Amino acid sequence: MPVDPQLAPLLSLIAAGTPLSELSPTEARDSFRKLTVDFRPPGTMAEVASVTDDKVAGGEGSLAARVYRPEVTGPVPTVVLFHGGGFVIGDLDTHEAMARSICRDTQSVVVAVDYRLAPEAKFPAAAEDAIAAVRDIQSRLSEYGGSEVIAVAGDSAGGNLSAVAAQHVPGIAAQLLVYPATAIVGDFPSREENATGYFLDADTLLWFLTQFSAEGMDLADPRIAPLHGDLAGQPPAVVITAEFDPLRDEGIAYAEALVAAGVQVHQHTYPGLIHGFFDMGPWSTACQQAIDESIALFASLLRP
Repeated sequence: MPVDPQLAPLLSLIAAGTPLSELSPTEARDSFRKLTVDFRPPGTMAEVASVTDDKVAGGEGSLAARVYRPEVTGPVPTVVLFHGGGFVIGDLDTHEAMARSICRDTQSVVVAVDYRLAPEAKFPAAAEDAIAAVRDIQSRLSEYGGSEVIAVAGDSAGGNLSAVAAQHVPGIAAQLLVYPATAIVGDFPSREENATGYFLDADTLLWFLTQFSAEGMDLADPRIAPLHGDLAGQPPAVVITAEFDPLRDEGIAYAEALVAAGVQVHQHTYPGLIHGFFDMGPWSTACQQAIDESIALFASLLRP
């Protein structure tokens, strides 16, 4: 299947700009914010009951967080959300549409966490922040959703951090992993097939790796490559991948590894879509349908 034709104008816009791999981290963050925040059509984000700023524990001090509450009363699940961006770019604003959609469509409180970014904070800073934040929020569920159900969610690097947190924090009820980075390096055909032309490319992946890698870092460490972790007893998962995404095959490999470990998994690869599609609903009917379906599957795990 060809790339969704409704994404062609967006891909052309991205292609006309300077590649992230040729920018400084600060410039790359600004570029990503323009694409995800400044270009976001007004009135396209889901309505929720309230949005408030918060603080949660991190690996080395407190982290900024944002709490989204649904239009329902009574105890509801709590979802800890980690944004994508290669551990280098992205923030609470760039992923607000994702947070709002999960909040509204799962009727859960969503706590989006602003973890430390590289190169200012290299590996394992983001992983340590994710684990500490989930533990902190889990200890204070009465302040958030109020029920005993806590789940994790994220896209790309955020999917990685969600999987890492799930492996380190007992009691997670479910995980939503959207085109997650699970192996960092490996022999995955999708990395070659989709190396250029589909938003996330091989040069950018290498640039991200260069930014967050620390001296002596083991690329098979499960805190950066959850595919190499102990998957026994992991929570049920929704693992979403896109046809034209260099991370497609490692996401599928993670889903298959979870299944082999006896974990309940819903895995789906969306044809015609690209990395980042979870923020492309306003431009593509197919993207919006994929977003809605993915969140519905996640909601079914939160309230089985």
